[in-house]
Amino acid sequence: MKLRYLSDLGKFVLWQKEVFRKPENWGMYYKELIRQMYDIGIGSLPIVLLIAVFLGAVTVVQFYYQMEGTLIPPYYIGYIVRDMMIIELAPMVTCLVLAGNVGSTMAAEIGGMRQKEHIDAMEIMGLNTSSYLIMPKLIAAAYVVPLLVCVAAIVGIIGGYLASVPADLFTQAEYVQGLRAFFIPFNVVMMLVKSVTFAIILVSVSCFQGYFVKGGSIELGAASTRAVVYSDILILLADYFIVVLLTQ
Repeated sequence: MKLRYLSDLGKFVLWQKEVFRKPENWGMYYKELIRQMYDIGIGSLPIVLLIAVFLGAVTVVQFYYQMEGTLIPPYYIGYIVRDMMIIELAPMVTCLVLAGNVGSTMAAEIGGMRQKEHIDAMEIMGLNTSSYLIMPKLIAAAYVVPLLVCVAAIVGIIGGYLASVPADLFTQAEYVQGLRAFFIPFNVVMMLVKSVTFAIILVSVSCFQGYFVKGGSIELGAASTRAVVYSDILILLADYFIVVLLTQ
């Protein structure tokens, strides 16, 4: 089992040379890039918005329950929700969801092309399939995922407002005061670094699993599952190392 993981890691590293090779036709790559940006961004927007609004709402309610009756000012809840959404919840949860949604779709799409010999046909025509199929997805994800994460952070903060102020947990002025208190601009930089890193991980791992799939439908299903599981594990590890490096 360990040898298999090492073999896959070596194959993945060597494969990157083919993925980032200079495109044969820039126009063809551009069209694929726009399609991938639309699929990843617009296609994932509803689920990201839904999850973000409930993340913010649940965070407010949970912290209000913990802090009720203490000497901590109520406006601290707005401050906590803002930083939780920006630093951790928005990039982490959004990319974990995208790994299950976008990642599994990419693995199944490319794996299906491999099984139906579409990739072999394109290679016979002289096309670098590794670059054409993977590079536009990587670039699209690196651009679109940070935008989705920013939207998730904003919507999460709005969700916290909707769960607190109308329910009379505290006033609008207190919530807004918390949102404006102790703001550190570098937290936004950390959020964007996490977003780009997680996007590259989930696309690279998912496409790798689909591109080198062998066998029939059972193997394709297993490859899609591995794409999600491996992406989630690597995203969690990357999250830890990014936090350690950027907060020292």
